[in-house]
Amino acid sequence: MRWRRAAAAGALALAAGLLGACASDPGRIAPGTPRAEAQQALGQPTARYPLPGGGERWQYSYQPNGQRVVNVDLDAAGRVVGRYEALTEANFTRIAADQWTRDDVLREFGRPARVQGVHNFRGEIWVWRYADGPTWRLLFIDIDPQGTVRGWSAGDEPLPDADFDTR
Repeated sequence: MRWRRAAAAGALALAAGLLGACASDPGRIAPGTPRAEAQQALGQPTARYPLPGGGERWQYSYQPNGQRVVNVDLDAAGRVVGRYEALTEANFTRIAADQWTRDDVLREFGRPARVQGVHNFRGEIWVWRYADGPTWRLLFIDIDPQGTVRGWSAGDEPLPDADFDTR
């Protein structure tokens, strides 16, 4: 019974957070929006990265517990030229093993939800949470000690059984 009250309280907190986020959803900013107006509408990004040609990427990450990373790109004149959800399977196919670096990964996907290791790989495995329709998934990117991407994979995120009482 305690878990139901905790779940209800968590659901209410999540709903309040989602309603607050709707007003400043980075995916809703229109191309052509000036920097100052975008900043006022969206708030501070979680990260900023320089882009070729003098532009800048504003990144809005909902990691480690959320499942989104939204990139908003501005041109050299400071106007929004694009915005997109970074954590999609289509974007993952752009990851170039043995070519991309740690910096490329950060610029595209932001900071991971967690970093882990395994005994048969000497580098780090960066992990992001994302949603593929109704399925909760994980993106894994293998980065060697020199900072080079060696590969990536994706898998379903294991979720706790809602009927399992953890008291």
